Amino acid sequence: MPGEAPAEPRPEDAPIEPPVKGPDAPHAEAGSEAGPVAVAGPNRGNGAAGMAVLTLGALGVVFGDIGTSPLYALKVVFEAHEHAVKPNQAGVYGVISLVFWAITIVVSVKYVTFIMRADNEGEGGIMALIALVQGASLKGRVAKAMLVALGLFGAGLFYGDGMITPAISVLSAVEGLEVAAPGLDSLVLPITLAVITALFAIQRFGTEAVGRLFGPVMALWFTTLAVAGLAEVIQSPAILRALSPTYGVEFFLDNGGIAFLALGSVVLAVTGAEALYADMGHFGRPSIRRAWFFLVFPALTLNYMGQGALILDSPKAIDNPFFLLMPDWGRVPMVVLATLATVIASQAVISGTFSVTRQAVQLGFLPRLRIRHTSEAEGQIYVPAVNGLLFVAVVALVVGFGSSAGLASAYGIAVTGTLAIDTILFFVVVRMLWRKPLWLALSGAGAFLVVDLAFFSANLPKVMDGGWFPLLLAVALFTLLLTWQRGRELVTARRAEAEGLLRDFVEEVRTMDPPVYRAPGTAVFLTAGADSTPLALRDNVDHNRVLHECVVIVVVETKRVPHVDPSERVAVDELGYEDDGILQVTVRYGFQDHKNVPQALRQAAAQGLEVDIDVEHATYFVSHMTIVRGSAPGMRRWRKKLFIGLSRASTSPVEYFGLPEQRIVTLGSHIEL
Repeated sequence: MPGEAPAEPRPEDAPIEPPVKGPDAPHAEAGSEAGPVAVAGPNRGNGAAGMAVLTLGALGVVFGDIGTSPLYALKVVFEAHEHAVKPNQAGVYGVISLVFWAITIVVSVKYVTFIMRADNEGEGGIMALIALVQGASLKGRVAKAMLVALGLFGAGLFYGDGMITPAISVLSAVEGLEVAAPGLDSLVLPITLAVITALFAIQRFGTEAVGRLFGPVMALWFTTLAVAGLAEVIQSPAILRALSPTYGVEFFLDNGGIAFLALGSVVLAVTGAEALYADMGHFGRPSIRRAWFFLVFPALTLNYMGQGALILDSPKAIDNPFFLLMPDWGRVPMVVLATLATVIASQAVISGTFSVTRQAVQLGFLPRLRIRHTSEAEGQIYVPAVNGLLFVAVVALVVGFGSSAGLASAYGIAVTGTLAIDTILFFVVVRMLWRKPLWLALSGAGAFLVVDLAFFSANLPKVMDGGWFPLLLAVALFTLLLTWQRGRELVTARRAEAEGLLRDFVEEVRTMDPPVYRAPGTAVFLTAGADSTPLALRDNVDHNRVLHECVVIVVVETKRVPHVDPSERVAVDELGYEDDGILQVTVRYGFQDHKNVPQALRQAAAQGLEVDIDVEHATYFVSHMTIVRGSAPGMRRWRKKLFIGLSRASTSPVEYFGLPEQRIVTLGSHIEL
């Protein structure tokens, strides 16, 4: 990744910078480096000690979501309602078998073994798949557009997952008070809201710091899951037979519709698979795989078997089999540990949402947002705007639904829809980019898709009970993402006509008759592309007939390393002439470097230039481009309004690039949409 470059404010005007096309699109921009780069995270993991640190960090961030599914998955399957599974031997063995093989097929095989290979310069998640599909050689534009649209709908579902996970996870943990201390059940909602507030407040410290804090907690969590489950399995070893797939098959053959509907709850055991993939850019593929196969997968398997054995021994345990699995003395401490674990579960999808957001910005589906790198690892980021919106949405869900059982219906739709869409996009990557035989790609994708669609279909009856929320959210975000992409394309085309090529502009200035007036002093113009003319510069000449004696056009590049050596900070191009006082300065930063354009210009001046740059008194010209709704074809009126509203959310370059506010001149221009 080129670090923060694609996510920082466009010097001229953020809303319309076109993303670079091709498979490296999210990682390249005009004048920046391109090409392969090591996965973020493992760069710091040289040696066994470094990899151990990464693995512990991944354990603390990546696996929280799927690691807390035992809190509510079996409870929802067996809880009393008209379609509940009976807690007899056939029902328990069948459900445990389905849970085990769902985790094995969906997580271990599909995601950890296969889909995590489909990274986009180290980044994972559904946006990475969209980027790869955009770079694939598909025969028809319509087919590619439909696949991208499908991916965007999946991204909308993932955002829904990012909102529901903190709500259902923390609620389910705090609801343990109803078992451990029934008199405190009235405190469930207030405690949940307090925990969620604390969770979102610490996001600014970054996933590396959160991982260091949460890693040991999750190690203790998974160890406790394994020990509690193993203790029950030792007492009832017959539950081990449930690992055979034959019990899952028999359960379907004997129970028909009830078994099918049970899949809608069984899928809760694999929640977090997409978040695991989306978080790949934070810690890298090797550390995630190592933590999954050596600790997380065995611990989950033992705990689900332990809960199953407990339900068989005491059918009343279906009220809350997870906490009843613990001894009486351990239930209150387990509520505390579970609450911490569910906070971490929420971290998995929150950090994944940050990654997906940055990729959406890079691909041109969202306006430029403030994205802050929180460590030397390029993939570890914090997005303040997204953090705030998620917090508001999670609080609303907790208050609105009131219980983890109520949220389970909404959760299933979000998870299963994303699983199916990931499979379809991955099939395209395998066939079109990896050039695997059609029969192999179809057979693999077909097998996974059968499982995904079975889970999705089983959740459709829950649409009216809460499943409508992620669907409605996905439709809204799908509309927003496509509107921004289309509006950006239209505005980019119109702006390109107005800007023109920089070298052509220099030639125009030299041939003007009468010559343009050269005002004393230094003028600095920032531009996003090395070849284009800053609108503020062109407007100043066209309307004011004025050009300063010294004109500096600054192009800011952000490289794909944390820091750029000061000796490589600036490069100067005189644009073909040494005597016209016009030059271009390219300023290079690492994605963690503090960006300060005046300081970079001082360095350029100190290196010696043909033109004297008066940095201390220079005037900085910035274009303020106003997009106005007009009658131009290409978008409906309501979508134009939406695009214009979104464009106002783009970050300002003044503070971001350290420009002196007392020496800023803003020249307004407008483009009709």
